Amino acid sequence: MIHRFSAKSTEFVAFSFIIISNLHEIDRSGIEMETLESESGCSNGEGGQQCLLIPGLPDDIALSCLARVPRRYHGWLKCVSKRWRDLVCCEDWLSLRRGCRLQESWIYALCKDRHDQVCCFVLDPSAVKRLWRPVKLFDEPSKRSGGIGFEVMGSKIYLLGGCSWTEDSSGQVYCFDTATSSLCKVASLTTARCYFACEALNGKMYAIGGMSSPSTDARSSEAYDPETNSWASFPNPAMFCYIHDSTVMDGKIYIRGRTSVVSPIREAVYEPSSNTWEHVDSDMASGLKGPSVVVDGTIYVLDQTFGTKLVMWHKESRLWIPIGRLSSLLTRPPCRLVAIGRTIYVIGTGLSTVIIDLDNIGNQVGVIVCSSIPNLDSHEVILGCKCVVI
Repeated sequence: MIHRFSAKSTEFVAFSFIIISNLHEIDRSGIEMETLESESGCSNGEGGQQCLLIPGLPDDIALSCLARVPRRYHGWLKCVSKRWRDLVCCEDWLSLRRGCRLQESWIYALCKDRHDQVCCFVLDPSAVKRLWRPVKLFDEPSKRSGGIGFEVMGSKIYLLGGCSWTEDSSGQVYCFDTATSSLCKVASLTTARCYFACEALNGKMYAIGGMSSPSTDARSSEAYDPETNSWASFPNPAMFCYIHDSTVMDGKIYIRGRTSVVSPIREAVYEPSSNTWEHVDSDMASGLKGPSVVVDGTIYVLDQTFGTKLVMWHKESRLWIPIGRLSSLLTRPPCRLVAIGRTIYVIGTGLSTVIIDLDNIGNQVGVIVCSSIPNLDSHEVILGCKCVVI
């Protein structure tokens, strides 16, 4: 027999689960039971009758309850009713979770598969069973996986430019809203690019240098303002034309790249506010040999020259301090780094994932003792990984 539930029945089941899970939070609010009992399922407002989020509760209390539902269940909340779906996708919801410190961090990994098509996966680090799950980005397969830009601003993921063996550099920019799981096009780059630096800083997103089509010069940087959905371009003849890695530290963008395809790799610092470049001193440059991540103002680098080794830059002594090597049984280079709090995730081919807790690092014979997440039975190559907080 198939049981059909009305929208209110579904809301009641969901509401019961939420209230039981968060009863102590409601007790703290000091709401009198008489007040709850006197509330009806709908209230008269301007423009007619509007149903409450949860029958029997004022909307502000209902919103406080729903905001405490773990992010992994937000998809279920969207299925209850249209109003719940709109709520989970709105800015008020995100602001409340942010204000109550209820936000959760998920990791998104951009990859290319064996057919060189762009694909994406997501990981909930707090789940009991931590597994990478696929995320559908494009309706049609995209093969512009070469040098594609990948950046996060708020709850939105941006995919910029890129190229392939059969297609020149692209200027297209896509925005994937992780709150609504929807993709849309936004303003295109002023210059088509691939293999460029892409970083978010001070509310703007920067596309720096890279390669373009034979008829276009990509020696420039440009900044995207999400408020106006527009790009502003800044010429710079000293720009790197092929960029390997970049990271943001102390309000500046640190970049590893080449001034030409055949030139040696160099390190430089880009100051977006003044559109100027500085050389990285030899002490610091000696350790910038791979993907990096900044944790509490300290930069950590994964050196993949011979195996995989994690090192950190000590600003006071101006020395690179070795943290330790990673077991070759757990890592599948090339790898990328992302951090949540003081935990670093090392993500490699097939989404092999090693988790390093910087506050509790074990070390045996120079090898870091850490936990890991089983990789997929596949050969996806990691292009980038970012943390999205909702």
